[in-house]
Amino acid sequence: MKKKTAPPRGHRVAPTISDVARAAGVSTMTVSRVINGASNVKSTTLAAVDAAIAKLNYAPNPAARSLAGARPIRIGLLYSNPSAAYLSEFLVGVLEQASFSHVQLVVEKCVAGSDEVRVARNLIADGIDGILLPPPLCDSRPVQDLLMDHDMPFVVVASGQPFGEAAAVGIDDFAAAHAMTSHLLSLGHARIGFITGNPDHTASACRQRGYEAALQERGLTPDPELVAPGLFTYRSGLDAAERLLRLEQPPTAIFASNDDMAAATVAAAHSHGLAVPGDLTVCGFDDTAMATTIWPELTTIRQPIGEMSRAALDLLVRKVRAQRAGTAQPEGHLRLQFTLVRRQSDAAPRRRPPVVQAIRV
Repeated sequence: MKKKTAPPRGHRVAPTISDVARAAGVSTMTVSRVINGASNVKSTTLAAVDAAIAKLNYAPNPAARSLAGARPIRIGLLYSNPSAAYLSEFLVGVLEQASFSHVQLVVEKCVAGSDEVRVARNLIADGIDGILLPPPLCDSRPVQDLLMDHDMPFVVVASGQPFGEAAAVGIDDFAAAHAMTSHLLSLGHARIGFITGNPDHTASACRQRGYEAALQERGLTPDPELVAPGLFTYRSGLDAAERLLRLEQPPTAIFASNDDMAAATVAAAHSHGLAVPGDLTVCGFDDTAMATTIWPELTTIRQPIGEMSRAALDLLVRKVRAQRAGTAQPEGHLRLQFTLVRRQSDAAPRRRPPVVQAIRV
């Protein structure tokens, strides 16, 4: 039998798949499934294996790399988002996951409704392997039709109603808005204003339906006068809040479809001499950095934006690997959990005496 010899002094032994498995705390079979792009691996397990691969600088042998389709993966991120706070949190998550997954990320900005198809076409021509579509491009039918025509893997993020069989990651926007409206009703508010989001984003309609359903369940008829249009921008939130606060009978609470518009509502309330939450309760949606950089800090729905972007990139990488291997691509919609986060901007409606009182003589 041939005797094994030790490697020459100073020679670094290449890590093996067993080393990766030990570092990640999983079996070698699991590591193999990750390398080969299997679709039934938990995101936490995938992240642990990817981290171990990166730490050990592990590279499969050429045969394994061929089977796994392990040449570098280039993912395009096409964005057009009016909320800098939302975009920042999204980018942090996707950049972290790109590092774990050894993905080259190409970020391109476009103007929704204007040049998104042209920019997406340029990404395809540049040899991108897959594309992420955060809001509002998650609901761009022209872009998605283009990607499907080119058999380009893509994942949409935060769409209220993904098209067809598109792979998607998001939350239940209807249930989240329903939960916030129910919370306001439980505080004693009966006249609740609502600021909608961009009508081109399907999540906006889902949130409005959740708001209206919660009112109806309490025997209240939704009042169109209390619904003001917004576009997810701070400016549109100011305009919508002004419209609601100038009503003959203004609301005692305003629920805005994102934190930017909720922050604008707080500013509008202060300009009217109203205390928040003493005179007006204000709530938002997303729980971006904006929610805790104003005073009072916002009660809001926490949408796990960073976690959503990481899960979306993980799903997209698995779709690319499956396409290269000629196996079935992972499909379906991944729904993450939302949380109602209560801070200082909500309270029971203030009980005030009428402005004009009868004088007894």
